[in-house]
Amino acid sequence: MGNIVVTGAAGFIGSCLAHHLFRNVSKSLILVDDFNKNDKKKNIEGLETATHIARDTFIEQLPQLDIDFIFHLGARTDTTEFDVSIFDALNLNYSKSIWRHCAENHIPLIYASSAATYGDGELGFDDDNSTMTNLKPLNPYGQSKLDFDIW
Repeated sequence: MGNIVVTGAAGFIGSCLAHHLFRNVSKSLILVDDFNKNDKKKNIEGLETATHIARDTFIEQLPQLDIDFIFHLGARTDTTEFDVSIFDALNLNYSKSIWRHCAENHIPLIYASSAATYGDGELGFDDDNSTMTNLKPLNPYGQSKLDFDIW
């Protein structure tokens, strides 16, 4: 029996999902995040029996893990961050690595992106490709033009 992975597990949404899964699903959990952040330790209290994997080592461990499902909620979410290299590493390339592994191994993946990619919301939050060029993202992550053919 495989595991369910939650990336961003120490964040607000990730920890709420992890607690829900812990209480209601019979599979083992693998929680992925930067667990060194003291301000987020309270979010994962009660989840000590789940497997914890540091965000920095998860991608290299991924091929050896028995996984049935991944909830990918982990990324740099700070809308005031303007260091593009951080977004490239933590949001774009990290997410692509997870997606590739899931696609190659037929593992279901749910991925959540920041609403900041839509801008301030004046144009709504629709994923219709015909509206994408009108959006005004709030940070470089949302402003980058992704070549989805490489996914």
